[in-house]
Amino acid sequence: MKLLRVGQKGKEKPAVLDKDGKIRDISTHIKDLNPNHLNFDTISKLKGADLSSLPELSGDERIGSCITKPGKFIAIGLNFSDHAAETGADAPSEPIVFMKATSCINGPNDNIEIVSGSKKLDWEVELGIIIGKETKHISEDQSQDHILGYCLVNDISEREWQIEKMGQWVKGKSHDTYGPIGPYLVTKDEISDVNNLNMSLDVNGNKMQRGNTNTMIFNVNFIVSYLSKYMSLQPGDIITTGTPPGVGMGMKPQQFLKAGDTMRLSVENLGEQNSKVIAL
Repeated sequence: MKLLRVGQKGKEKPAVLDKDGKIRDISTHIKDLNPNHLNFDTISKLKGADLSSLPELSGDERIGSCITKPGKFIAIGLNFSDHAAETGADAPSEPIVFMKATSCINGPNDNIEIVSGSKKLDWEVELGIIIGKETKHISEDQSQDHILGYCLVNDISEREWQIEKMGQWVKGKSHDTYGPIGPYLVTKDEISDVNNLNMSLDVNGNKMQRGNTNTMIFNVNFIVSYLSKYMSLQPGDIITTGTPPGVGMGMKPQQFLKAGDTMRLSVENLGEQNSKVIAL
C-alpha cells in the first residue's frame, strides 16, 4: 500500500494510491497520516476497505510529506562504507546517530531554501524507516514487527554549519525545508528486500549519487534494534538511514547547491522527488 498526503501546505488530505494508479481520498477513514494513525491497525482497516469507492483526487495537486508531526526524526550518519571513504572518515564501528528537527520536514517536490549565509548546501538520497508500534529494547529479529513502512528522504545538509560550526550535526541538518520525505509511505509488504534497493540522485540533470542499500554498514533491522536500546520509538517516528557516495562534499573540487539548482532523486519502489533550490 502506498499512502500519501495531497493538498496545499497545512491542508493536506490523507490518500492512497490504488491498484490503477489513482489517488483516493481516505479522510473518511483517518484524519491524517500522523502518529495517531500510523499503526498496524490503521493499515489493516485500510486494506479491508473498498478503495475504489472512495473519492478520486487530482494528480495535479501538490503532494505533501507522506507523514506529518512525527515525534522524532532520527538519522544515521556515514552508514555506507563508500560514502565514509569519500568524506575521509573511517567506517563507524557503531551507528552514528543524530537528530533532524521535525520542523525541517518538507514535501517531496517543494522548494529547498538557501539563505544568504549558506555556503555549503549538500544533498543526500536516503531510505527512511517509519515506525508503527511502540519500540523499546527489542532484538534485531523483532525489528520487522515494529516497522510500518519505508519512504524516500533527502537529508539536505549545510556542511559548514554541520562540521565547521562545532557541536552536533543537528545544526547543519535542521533548517526549514531540509527534510523532504515521500512522496509515499510504502508499507513493508510491498518491499521484497529492503536491503537491496537501488538509489539515485541527479543535480541539474547530472548524475551525482548511485548506490544500493546492500552496501549499508548497518542494515534496517539492526538500526531499529540498536536505537531501541537508547530511546523508545513511537508510531510515526522516522529514521533516515544514510546515503551512498556522490555527495557534493566528497567531490574534488567540492560542489554545493546554489539557487536555481534542481534535484531529482529516487529509491527503488519508493517513488521520486523533484525539488528546486530557491534563495530565501
